[in-house]
Amino acid sequence: MKSVINSFIIAIAMYSRIPMPKITWSQKNMKYSLCFFPVVGAVIGALIYLWGRVCMACGFGQVCFALVGTVIPMIITGGIHLDGLMDTADALHSYEGKEKKLEILKDPHVGAFAVMALVGYCILYAAVLTQIWKTDHLLLLAFGFVISRCLSGLSLVWFRSARKDGLLYTFSSTAHKQTVRVVLVLILGGCFISLILISPVIGAVMALAAMWVWTYYYYMSRKLFGGITGDLAGYFLSLCELSSVLIIGFMGRVL
Repeated sequence: MKSVINSFIIAIAMYSRIPMPKITWSQKNMKYSLCFFPVVGAVIGALIYLWGRVCMACGFGQVCFALVGTVIPMIITGGIHLDGLMDTADALHSYEGKEKKLEILKDPHVGAFAVMALVGYCILYAAVLTQIWKTDHLLLLAFGFVISRCLSGLSLVWFRSARKDGLLYTFSSTAHKQTVRVVLVLILGGCFISLILISPVIGAVMALAAMWVWTYYYYMSRKLFGGITGDLAGYFLSLCELSSVLIIGFMGRVL
């Protein structure tokens, strides 16, 4: 039981800025950490849902909801996944070989393509959030943050790693992989069912889009980088969350 609690603490400490007690990051303490990765998504989803309800009740307007809603995930995560989006954008636009791309991912300097990717991502994300205002759509949005982290966690225990070092390799190599797979698949399945119960059409499209992005992530990372890295995982998670927002925003206005 103690190792499970320690795994929870490590997962929240690693993937968010939520204050947690300090414990030793040993193999024993980390083996179930990925099981709790979706908890961070649940916190973000709950906060955005509550913020949406506050905006409805107080009449703050859609622009206010959208701009703050764009920032909420950054505050909770510290921007760790957007950092991966930026690094990956630079690497992809270098058009170099695998080794050079991996070097660019590790480069602390920010390139022009990274800046353009971040600005474009935030503008598009906020723009589509202005179209989300119904209660059921806010619920769909909340589940999207959990789904992206379930799939990201599953990639760590199923996909090949491009490196034999770094935090991603540490988490994947120390994980009790069978347990992590079962737990994350069950959570993912529960999320997909919930999406369809809330909105059969939009929910089904969201689930399909998330799986498509996950498939793209697998083949892209394998072909261009030789496997996944922490930055690529952040890139995937950002794209997966963007796909959820786009689908809810546009389909919610049509249906």
